[in-house]
Amino acid sequence: MKTHNNGELRITHVNEEVRLVGWVAKKRNLGSMAFIDLRDRYGKTQLVFDETFHDQVHDVRSEYVISVLGKVVERQSKNPDMLTGDIEIVVEKLEVINTAKTTPLIIDNETDALEAVRMKYRYLDLRRPNMQANLIQRSKIASVIRRFLDEQDFVDIETPVLGKSTPEGARDYLVPSRNYPGEFYALPQSPQIYKQLLMISGFERYYQIAKCFRDEDLRADRQMEFTQVDIETSFLSDRQIQAMTEEMMQKVFKEVLDRDITAPFKRMTWSEAMHTYGTDKPDTRFGLEFHDLGEVFANTDFKVLQSGLGEGKVIKAIVVPNYASITRKGIDKVLDIVKAHGGHGVLDMKFVEGKLDGRILKFFSEAEIANLESQLNLVENDLVLAVSGDFEVSCTALGAIRSYLANELELIDHDAYNFLWVTEFPLLEYDAEEDRYFARHHPFTRAMDEDKDLIDTEPGKVRAIAYDMILNGYELGGGSLRIYNNEDQTKMFEVLGFTHEEIRNQFGFFIDAFEYGTPPHGGIAFGLDRLAMLIAKENSIREVIAFPKNAQAKDPMMDAPSKASDAQLAELYLSVVKAKEENN
Repeated sequence: MKTHNNGELRITHVNEEVRLVGWVAKKRNLGSMAFIDLRDRYGKTQLVFDETFHDQVHDVRSEYVISVLGKVVERQSKNPDMLTGDIEIVVEKLEVINTAKTTPLIIDNETDALEAVRMKYRYLDLRRPNMQANLIQRSKIASVIRRFLDEQDFVDIETPVLGKSTPEGARDYLVPSRNYPGEFYALPQSPQIYKQLLMISGFERYYQIAKCFRDEDLRADRQMEFTQVDIETSFLSDRQIQAMTEEMMQKVFKEVLDRDITAPFKRMTWSEAMHTYGTDKPDTRFGLEFHDLGEVFANTDFKVLQSGLGEGKVIKAIVVPNYASITRKGIDKVLDIVKAHGGHGVLDMKFVEGKLDGRILKFFSEAEIANLESQLNLVENDLVLAVSGDFEVSCTALGAIRSYLANELELIDHDAYNFLWVTEFPLLEYDAEEDRYFARHHPFTRAMDEDKDLIDTEPGKVRAIAYDMILNGYELGGGSLRIYNNEDQTKMFEVLGFTHEEIRNQFGFFIDAFEYGTPPHGGIAFGLDRLAMLIAKENSIREVIAFPKNAQAKDPMMDAPSKASDAQLAELYLSVVKAKEENN
């Protein structure tokens, strides 16, 4: 139906007869002549209609699908913003292939439609050139990754979508079995167990671009259904796995963006990241690193700061340059952020006219003030914000302040791509409410050899051979070396509170597999949606997923989820219990 696409024709095609098809992006009537911008996924071409087409063109509107036959001519008024801006098509024949109603949103890079409208009419939203560019770019990212891993001798193996429910950190999506009433499959949170079984099977190098499902609250960089680049290897160290994936990222950024990424990536331990940035996924495109004030206030009489002294406690501060002008409203906003992250308060001081100023200084000794000014290396108009208390709560709260101020004061270099490895995560995290430990990553993560003896006495101090690849403050991928012997795996399950019966019931097949020669193995998994979002410089992964769910975990276009019929429920031996009213 066409000889060329709508982004293809150039000045070298002048005088050629061509046939084009596409959607009407814009129509302009200029007296006896009419102009149409014809659009497809490759671009736009300007069409010119003389007065003989007046009746035919009169009723043509935006988003009509049309076909034209015509001659390429040089434009008198060229458009440098269009790839085809040097030429236009003098139409000789027009065919309207299909008509279109007025669309509920503007089909262009910029649209005034709210997200609810965009989601309901996603098939129209996906006609917008920037959305098509995002998905085409995502396709290229996946293609580069596949090609790289194929060249590294990895085998692409699909794993089941219907499996067994196993505890991996989030709620499972359950699928009832018609053949086994009262029993359920679970959709995979990740192919974790399957890929470890593939290592036991001897494949040695596996990858898969896999669908994963986690029933958890959605946010800008998280969907309940997401795509993961899943990688597992045998007989490689953690450093070798990391070096290989660094090379993969270099390939992706070079081929997709023509950007050179420097490797090896910067590294820091989890403890260093928390102490310096207040998060295990620090954004290093700007400064505002933490200062530890424990020594400055080691002998303080100020009760607020005494809460930050002792084991597991900290007193941390950031220095914000040229922001002594912060208003009371600004301080209140910072305080709200601290409270939202479990902290109790924030101390604010300003360095003006060559000295510290602030209401809390009356609680400090002269020596403490002098030491504070010296350690922070303060200059005129600096703002100091400090928190104290439990290590993780205080650091996390100050880290949230750091991120907020970086955006508020435009400190971030948005053209930068800063990669970072965060390593040596705690193997376990303690839940005070349930009075037990949970696996910080998953229950198959190997402990560092030098910490193994602590598993029975001080499990909270055990470090994992785990690593996250961070890009611009986002966790791009996470991985670890895995436990590969039965004794250590059983011990891990016991520390997590599983009884022997529960271990056999949920993981019996996995434990059994360990009895048949399990190789040392490890891997990593990357969020393809998140990588595509960051490369496209979007703020939400919904912008790089063809048909995502909204923030309420719904698909407004298909109206999903929806109710099942009584016949469907009966076939599955299920009945629906109505949710209790909130006020009951």
